[in-house]
Amino acid sequence: MTATEPAGSRPPAVPFSVLDRSRTRAGRPPAEALRDTVRLAREVERLGYHRFWVSEHHGVPGVAGSAPTVLAAAVASATRTIRVGTGGVMLPNHQPLVVAEQFGVLEALFPGRIDMGLGRSVGFTDGVRRALGRDKGDADDFAAHLEELLGWFRGTSPTGVHARPAEGLSVPPFVLAMGEGAEIAARAGLPMVIGDLGNREKMLRGIDRYRTEFRPSPWAAKPYVVVSGAIAVAESEEAARRLLVPEAWSMAYSRTHGTFPPLPPAERVEALTMSGRERGFYESGLTGRLAGTQERVAHELAAVLAETGAQEVLVTTSTYDREALLDSFRRLARIASLTG
Repeated sequence: MTATEPAGSRPPAVPFSVLDRSRTRAGRPPAEALRDTVRLAREVERLGYHRFWVSEHHGVPGVAGSAPTVLAAAVASATRTIRVGTGGVMLPNHQPLVVAEQFGVLEALFPGRIDMGLGRSVGFTDGVRRALGRDKGDADDFAAHLEELLGWFRGTSPTGVHARPAEGLSVPPFVLAMGEGAEIAARAGLPMVIGDLGNREKMLRGIDRYRTEFRPSPWAAKPYVVVSGAIAVAESEEAARRLLVPEAWSMAYSRTHGTFPPLPPAERVEALTMSGRERGFYESGLTGRLAGTQERVAHELAAVLAETGAQEVLVTTSTYDREALLDSFRRLARIASLTG
């Protein structure tokens, strides 16, 4: 504990993990964002983070990560010890057999290192959903598709078909708790990932539902909660806030224009003249986040973990400045005692 750190502010010793969405940056090609993801995985592995997850987005200008199992394979090949997975594969977009086969291949190639994070979202726009051959209603079948997917690993499919090489392998499944996700995770007896850290009341309600309704399963004997959200750590409060600026603006733009753009530099955003509606969404994206100096973030993290009783923290921070982002992960590793 440092001389300026409040008593009792160091967070409990839980694993800290990273989700990187392969955010594109203004003026840079999508391929660079994917290479940045692989480089970041190597860096956070050296810092002692527990997992490194990638995401699935289709037809989104601001995100290059459209094929998470392919990207996870590249990340696993470039690293040695960190667990690698998805946060997540959007199950309504895929046949469960194909998802089982993909994760079976990953686990066969990188045994003991693969996680299977699963979400229930469908495409971002009507056009993307049509291109995927899906509609919004497909999300309603998530629980059934989840059960089918897990059955492929257990070898319990009634079709007589076997998912190879998945059958008999153990790939830890996680449910991303969006909407009904907490209840689905609880009924299936699976670990749950819930965000965001900026909306503590909503998060606590979801965690309470999950723990109350949890049913032990072969995958988890007791509830396992991963809390997720953006965390920015820098040498000053203002520097940490500016780390959040590019993502806050991209979210505001998507809500007012219907498309999610590449991340711009913070100074470009701060020079914009925003409409009242844009400004409202933008300011909302900057408030309620865990951002500040090491001392402040340590104190806030300790409070979050005390309130939620979470077993793990998944950090989802994105920003334009890659070096500033890496510095934030270094500072957070020191807070979490991942490094000396």
